Amino acid sequence: MASSFNRLARKIQEINQRYSKPHIEMSRGVRIALAALRVYLFLIVGLIIYKFVTTLG
Repeated sequence: MASSFNRLARKIQEINQRYSKPHIEMSRGVRIALAALRVYLFLIVGLIIYKFVTTLG
């Protein structure tokens, strides 16, 4: 059982190492769009957490 977890952990580390640096070039517009989407995601998650907390109270 422990060996399967170790194998899984090694596989995850290998995948993380392989994709640690992007392989494609991103233009400034793409970077801005991705940053805007990230902000939007955090805003939505924050609103969902806020709604959950206020519903409990």
